[in-house]
Amino acid sequence: MPTSSPFLLRVGRVMQLTLEGVAGATLFAMMLLTTADVTGRYFFNSPILGTVELTQLMLAALVFLSLPVVCWREEHVSVDLLDSVFPARLIWIRQVLVNLIVTGALWLMARRVWALGERAMQWGDVTEFLRIPNGYLIYLMAIMLAASAALTLLRALFYLLEGVGVIERGGPLSPVTEQGGRHD
Repeated sequence: MPTSSPFLLRVGRVMQLTLEGVAGATLFAMMLLTTADVTGRYFFNSPILGTVELTQLMLAALVFLSLPVVCWREEHVSVDLLDSVFPARLIWIRQVLVNLIVTGALWLMARRVWALGERAMQWGDVTEFLRIPNGYLIYLMAIMLAASAALTLLRALFYLLEGVGVIERGGPLSPVTEQGGRHD
């Protein structure tokens, strides 16, 4: 049986490239803004007003736009305290449990952040100098948290299906050993 369908791989790749592209464009815009601000400040004695606010907003967007890709690839910070004592044949159970716990935490955060976005919009919360509504950024953060939760849940499902033998082992979700081979 195939490890995953070509359709899922294509959808995942498009999502990944889209999020990485938007995050990359945001990072590039931050770089251009900072360069223009420093140039204007030191050579023309005319800084760009609101640069700090724009940089803060873009940095928050960059972090949360990257979160779903990090969750899907499992590139987040992890501590491997139990890896040496955990049997290799049961790693899939650990991965299912960890991904389910992370899914729950991300979903709770997404719901709470969405509520904060609603409150910010109702109160008309804006940035100090440029008067940009904060609610839109907060909604983006909530959407990215929810997408991360969905992808982490999907990751748990793939580990479960691989562990019970519905899909073949050795696929892209199988943990790699130190020697470069896959756990069985």
